[in-house]
Amino acid sequence: MKNRMCVALPVLATVLLGLGTFSCNSAKPAGDTTSADTSTRTQPATQPATQPQPNLDTQRQQAEQQSRPGVEKERKKAEDEAGRNLDQDAMAAISETQKAIDAIASNKSDQALAAIERATGKINVLLARNPATAIIPVSVNVDIIDAAPHDVKLIKDLGQHASTAVAAKDYPTARVLLAALTSEIRVRTYNLPLATYPEALKAAARLLDQKKQQDASDVLLTALNTLLVVDRVTPLPLVIAREAINSAKAQSQNDKQMAQTLVQTAKNEVERAKELGYAPQAPEYEYLRADISNLEKQLKGNSDAGSLFAKLEDKLSAFMKRQSQQERR
Repeated sequence: MKNRMCVALPVLATVLLGLGTFSCNSAKPAGDTTSADTSTRTQPATQPATQPQPNLDTQRQQAEQQSRPGVEKERKKAEDEAGRNLDQDAMAAISETQKAIDAIASNKSDQALAAIERATGKINVLLARNPATAIIPVSVNVDIIDAAPHDVKLIKDLGQHASTAVAAKDYPTARVLLAALTSEIRVRTYNLPLATYPEALKAAARLLDQKKQQDASDVLLTALNTLLVVDRVTPLPLVIAREAINSAKAQSQNDKQMAQTLVQTAKNEVERAKELGYAPQAPEYEYLRADISNLEKQLKGNSDAGSLFAKLEDKLSAFMKRQSQQERR
């Protein structure tokens, strides 16, 4: 199992340049200094020093960083839950199939047949134990994929460009753009199909009896390569929003400004989740938006916001769970 962080934005920028989203004057390289910049930063010695203004962007970044540890915790939780669902007999059948392929490659047909028989025995156990089940999980990968922009306006622009590319049947460009609209914990499960896998084992055994080793190997390889993939995803923005609310609750008594910034982070992340297409028509978004607005008002006053914090956390957790249980095949 691997935990990979996939960032597609460098590729995305190349595509967007071709689409005209970025302009040459939109940003300067780090360290590039114009004469105007120099005159702004270098003050005469006689000029009194001025106090720097609060950097709201830095505060936002700090708020997001406080929320990030919860992302890894959620990933580990998803990984543990998916791992508990893996079937040992199905995994053994896959392992024996691979042993059969290796034996065929070594011209050891007897060992290959023995491995196929053991795999068939495991499959028969599965069929007897799960007569109404079509697929059995045998392997899982849990990845954090966070390629989406933070800016909601840019997300909307990317969505429009992706729609335009799909309408024009420019699917390669659309795939790149859609990949850049991904921010999720993805649980990808590989499943053994009980309807077809036993037949593949029988066909391979018959081909080995006919001394058709290469054909038998091809059948087994095809069976391994046609495991059914099922994805379940948890939107990262909702995870970050929930963690931001939890952090804001902890900060609300000692640092109201940071608490307000954390709540603003949660508000932005909920909007990001919607614009990124994670159940965008769900009524929960309107409820969450209203509750966050009420929380912002209470934090600006002296009211006790404890019940609102708890309410928001429960709603975000329930919404996340509902989305993470949806299968995508």
